[in-house]
Amino acid sequence: MSRLKYIIFCLVFGLGIQFGNAQNISVDESYTPQDLVEDILINSPCANVFNVSVSGGNFASGEKSFGYFDATGTTFPFQNGIILSTGKINNAPGPNIYLSDDGGGIGWNGDSDLNDALGLSNTFNATILEFDFIPLGNRISFDYIFSSEQYLTNPSSNQCNYTDGFAFLLKRNGETNYQNLAVVPGTNIPVKVNTVRGSGTICPPANQAYFDAFNDTNHPTNFNGQTKILKAESDVIPGETYHIKLVIADEGNYRFDSAIFLGGGSFNFGIDLGDDRLIATGNPLCPSETLTVDATQAGATGYQWFRNTNTIPGATNPTYTITSAGDYTVNIFYGTTCSPPSNTLKIEYAESLVINQDLFTECDADTNQDGKTVFDLDVIKNQLFTNLPTDYNISFFEIPTSTTALPTNYTNTIPNNQTIYARIMNIQGCYSDYPVNLVVNTFDTILADETIGLCENSILNLDAGSGFTSYEWNTDPPQFTQQITVNSGGSYEVTVTNSFNCSKTKTFTVEASGIATIEDIIINDFQENNSATIQISASSLGNYEFSLDDINYQDSNIFTNLLEGEYTVYVNDKKKCGVAKRTFYILDYPKYFTPNGDNYNDTWYIKNLRKRNLQNSTISIFDRYGKLIKQYNANTEAWDGTFNGSNLPSNDYWFTLELTNGKTIKGHFTLKR
Repeated sequence: MSRLKYIIFCLVFGLGIQFGNAQNISVDESYTPQDLVEDILINSPCANVFNVSVSGGNFASGEKSFGYFDATGTTFPFQNGIILSTGKINNAPGPNIYLSDDGGGIGWNGDSDLNDALGLSNTFNATILEFDFIPLGNRISFDYIFSSEQYLTNPSSNQCNYTDGFAFLLKRNGETNYQNLAVVPGTNIPVKVNTVRGSGTICPPANQAYFDAFNDTNHPTNFNGQTKILKAESDVIPGETYHIKLVIADEGNYRFDSAIFLGGGSFNFGIDLGDDRLIATGNPLCPSETLTVDATQAGATGYQWFRNTNTIPGATNPTYTITSAGDYTVNIFYGTTCSPPSNTLKIEYAESLVINQDLFTECDADTNQDGKTVFDLDVIKNQLFTNLPTDYNISFFEIPTSTTALPTNYTNTIPNNQTIYARIMNIQGCYSDYPVNLVVNTFDTILADETIGLCENSILNLDAGSGFTSYEWNTDPPQFTQQITVNSGGSYEVTVTNSFNCSKTKTFTVEASGIATIEDIIINDFQENNSATIQISASSLGNYEFSLDDINYQDSNIFTNLLEGEYTVYVNDKKKCGVAKRTFYILDYPKYFTPNGDNYNDTWYIKNLRKRNLQNSTISIFDRYGKLIKQYNANTEAWDGTFNGSNLPSNDYWFTLELTNGKTIKGHFTLKR
């Protein structure tokens, strides 16, 4: 950033471009230290200030590191005030185009009190404004802004801890230790570049709520960044003498100047009326509660109370009893010219909450119907009161003495009826616990889903059962009767409601079905394990089972270990839409025959070839040496065990069956005499 500012500075002044002074602050070095404190910082006839001194840089040019600034007409937050810098204040006015980097080699030392306050040992270029004062009230405060060239927009990582230091050191007469008032609000952390910084650079942000901005070129001051307006404040004892020392210095070396801007007229000697009573801080006044505030000050000659900057008629006593919300201040008069205002006391009232609903009913949502279910306590919270403000935090507890809040999704522990308690968590002392009644109704009737078949060209009546107060089917359009009639497959859901207004849903799965169409039977015979596979048409709708005797059914469509012979297969629709059947034949060859003239098994032939349209197949029979003994048409002949009219001896013979479907079967059999 510093190199960029130097380049911009050279370009701006090299080209002779002039920035209008109206948009930038101006500084004035002619004010005396007494004038800076009495007329600029305090600017009140109530001031009792003395022993004012200031010290800073000993520049050869005579320029100063302290003085008055005027920001009228600019965007700078203060209109005017005091500036204390670690460099020349003449470098402070904008625009932000070059690096303010003064004070090297002139013997400008740091400050030991600042070192002690910040735990340092290496400060340089200290500018100090200090004075004694006697407060009229019990509190002092003033406003300030910390600005610095060390707020770099593009730093290297080793520059993240570069920071100048400053402190507002206060001590009562006779005390030895200072109190530093220049701290991050609500902490003891001194305000510096690395303790109040915004995001957007490689350096970590810190206390961003109090950081204003990294500045571009067009800014009323010539500093790279600054804090927001911060307030230095402390309790004091009226009438006691205090010393305050306002000091800023470079840390480590003279490089990269910083400055403190003190808001003109912001130094306040007024009285502190006490802590604000706000909903946000959990301590508002309760409905119909009053608060008496005491502003009594020794030496005061009069009082005037204000609400929302408006005079409260007749409120001229040291005490005032507050009965309504508002911003309260009091002017305390010391003679005819001095009337320092107090701080502003902000008062809010807690709402008088009105119960809207404290009975909440749910139905038992699970299957065991034990009178327990889940309640959404966020929903209950929003329905409990008619006028619950959005910033009120409510938690729920099982008993009034419990400190363990219930989860948002809470399952009651007492079946059917339980009382829990709602508690306003962020406002203390205004509300007791509110009882909330949880009721769980049950639906004890068991509704079992059903799967039903619907045969082709048929209708089906679906019945949800009696005894319910209402019915709703998921048909299009919805139907609201106990029974409906359907003529197509699908999922039909009915939601039934009982007398407790609890509902359950039953699903009827209607599966379209019909009698099977047997498309083919794939036979694998002439095997050790003959089988038949029943093929059903893809257009068949049902879920089928298979049998060879119409008694014993199986889910598989394959039958195995079938002997030679005639079979009838039965295909039954499980949804009772009917049975389809077909006859088929298993072929096999005899393993032996006995041509002994008893008219039983006297010839060797293969049965049922005609039934399979294989009657024109050719059979060739061979002896053990491969000699052709017999060849004949399976449709017309059989072999009687002879060759050329002579009986052949008992032995094994071989055959070849050439089927008309192109398949060839080979095997052997035995001739027994």
